[in-house]
Amino acid sequence: QVQLVESGGGLVQPGGSLRLSCAASGFTSEYYAIGWFRQAPGKEREGVSCISSSDGNTYYGDSVKGRFTISRDNAKNQVDLQMNSLNLEDTAVYYCATASVPVEIWSDAALYDLWGQGTQVTVSS
Repeated sequence: QVQLVESGGGLVQPGGSLRLSCAASGFTSEYYAIGWFRQAPGKEREGVSCISSSDGNTYYGDSVKGRFTISRDNAKNQVDLQMNSLNLEDTAVYYCATASVPVEIWSDAALYDLWGQGTQVTVSS
């Protein structure tokens, strides 16, 4: 069974850090990219970051540049998202997703075809 499982969410104070993990299993073919998205209540799903499977290039949304870092552990078939200097606006459900075809716009959620169940990140004092 092909699946993505996120972990690492939780409650953190402003200025704190969290590390999210996305474990991929059951894949019989390579995927082109794996991305992190988030969705806050009443808002559209937003692209947070993406890492290309072919060349390892990384991409970040403007709101998280300089604070978040995406990385990939090929041995574990896992992609992590290190989130530092968290603020209230980072509160959301975070999802990882894979794209089975090349994506021209990494932040377009419609181009990703497999999604995890999401993990809640809450930034609050």
